[in-house]
Amino acid sequence: MNPFKKLLGQTAVYGLSSIVGRTLNYLLVPLYTGVFVHPSDYGVVSELYAWVAFLIVLLTFGMETTFFRFLQDKKDENGIDDGYKQKVFQNAFWISTIVCLLFLVIVFLYNQDIADAMLFSKHNEYINLLAIIVVVDAIAALPLARLREENKAIPFVSVQFASIAVNIILNLFFMLVLFDENRPEEGVVMILIANLISSAIRPVLLFKQYLNIKLEIDWTMVWKMVKYSLPLVLAGFAFIINETIDRIMLKQMIYTQTGDLLKAQAEVGIYSACYKLAMLVTIFLQAYRYAAEPFFFSLANSPDKKMVYIKVMNYFIAIVSLVFLLVSLNIDILKHFISNEAYWVGLRVVPILLLANVFSGIYINQSIWYKLSNQTKFGAYIAVVGALLTVIINFIFIPKYGYMASAWATFFVYGFQMVASYVLSMKHYPIKYNLRKFVLYITFALVLFFVTGLLNLEKGSLVQFIIHNSFIIVYVLFVLKMEKLNVSRLIKRK
Repeated sequence: MNPFKKLLGQTAVYGLSSIVGRTLNYLLVPLYTGVFVHPSDYGVVSELYAWVAFLIVLLTFGMETTFFRFLQDKKDENGIDDGYKQKVFQNAFWISTIVCLLFLVIVFLYNQDIADAMLFSKHNEYINLLAIIVVVDAIAALPLARLREENKAIPFVSVQFASIAVNIILNLFFMLVLFDENRPEEGVVMILIANLISSAIRPVLLFKQYLNIKLEIDWTMVWKMVKYSLPLVLAGFAFIINETIDRIMLKQMIYTQTGDLLKAQAEVGIYSACYKLAMLVTIFLQAYRYAAEPFFFSLANSPDKKMVYIKVMNYFIAIVSLVFLLVSLNIDILKHFISNEAYWVGLRVVPILLLANVFSGIYINQSIWYKLSNQTKFGAYIAVVGALLTVIINFIFIPKYGYMASAWATFFVYGFQMVASYVLSMKHYPIKYNLRKFVLYITFALVLFFVTGLLNLEKGSLVQFIIHNSFIIVYVLFVLKMEKLNVSRLIKRK
């Protein structure tokens, strides 16, 4: 089967639940920004979910990627032995479970201290609920990865959809029926409870996978897995710092500077709501990542693998640049997605963050080089340096520029990681990507974006909509010409 069609198909199948799920969760943004009249209340929710992103990386402990990688050691023309697959799965599961248990003990012992440090002194229940949510999610991560590895698309999508549906229904019920805008703290608890119940749906539906797990640990394999995964955990943790630490630092630094907690939380709320528009790029990225990792590993022994990686990267950059244009040139329409105009003051960050996420996607696509070559330490180095830069830039500039500093920090750090990964890959695992197309696609998208800004058209008008989207069509035709293909040839290619 043509590898590009295979990747496209797997992205569509395994990314379906992610795309639909994120789209439906995005529909919660107008709900939240509508019921939380003051941005500070939505800022609390946004900060809590920033912590979720941190913790899920820690608690899964890189075991999904490790699971995929270790299966390749015993893969031959007959596939992978079921006994070996179960052994890898079982050891990976116990590693993640032990990490989760240690985490819960620490949280429950130091609950109030953690709440004080996070400026939630009167709401330590947030901390308990948050901890349980991430543990439940972490426990379900590996069984879901196994479904992906076994190409069991229907069970995978069914589990994800069930969880998503429960979350949406509960949020609608809690926020539209039970929520009292005079007690916003109760709304935060309702959102966390809805998330906890929906997260619990996954392990319940995956219970058969847990039944076969035995308390048998191969300590030699465990040590090898931990050694492989540790750099991935460090890289993932640092990567999440780049994605979410800005919201945490915004609150802490603005509160320290002004002593006004509501103002600090409002800055977080405005920035987070507008960040959601920029994260439309990541809907595609998440769908792509579900399919890309097992797909790339499956090509590890193919003589044509690097050629495939180069072609995939060409298409990838073209698509994410297109998404950048779609969102940035239609921002005056998409802003109504945020139902409360009090949040619109932060829309200036959207194009900056969109382009930052384009850089991030390219870096993620490149990262296969150090995973395939067992040089995951380089992923850790890149991520750690990026994390340090994120913290430094935010620390220096937040006091003066607020969330604009956070947006530019994200842009510069993701750009640095993209370039650093490429330079290191050329030395340690050369893949000769088509840099001409890299620069051409991104530059042309930026030129179109800036030209539309110079036209000074009436915002939100029909004329603006037609002209902006005509530019998008021009970009699509340009890419098709560069790739010398059309839709029918892409579908029929064998």
